[in-house]
Formats: sequence, structure tokens, C-alpha cells
Amino acid sequence: MSKTFYHFLMKYRHPEPRDSISHFANHAYEDHSFPKTSYDYDEISSYLELNGTYMESMSVFDEAWQLYVHSES
Repeated sequence: MSKTFYHFLMKYRHPEPRDSISHFANHAYEDHSFPKTSYDYDEISSYLELNGTYMESMSVFDEAWQLYVHSES
């Protein structure tokens, strides 16, 4: 994969988020501890489970991850 997950996610940032992935992207941008250099599902998932109080549901992360994997393949 050429882009980190964080780099991929940032294309979904929006000043007026219209969906859950945009909300996630906006919050990840504000989260200075987010694992920005990671390509690893387990590392990011674990981080969000422990620190992602802004996550509506981990299914949002799973959906974003699937989009990431598809875009990078």
C-alpha cells in the first residue's frame, strides 16, 4: 500500500460532514495521537478501541478500512 490509512482517510474530511466516515476523518484529524504512519489494521483498530471516544461505532472504521484496501489494491 502506498498511502497510510490516515493519509487515505483525510480525503473524507469535510467542513460539514454528511456521513459517518467524514465525521471519523474530521475527528482523526483533530486527534494528535492517531497512528498517522500506520498501514496496519490491528494497530489502528486497537488504538481506536482504547482512545477513539469520538467513534460512533467501530463498524465505521471497518467500512473505511475496506474502502482503503480497495483503493490501494
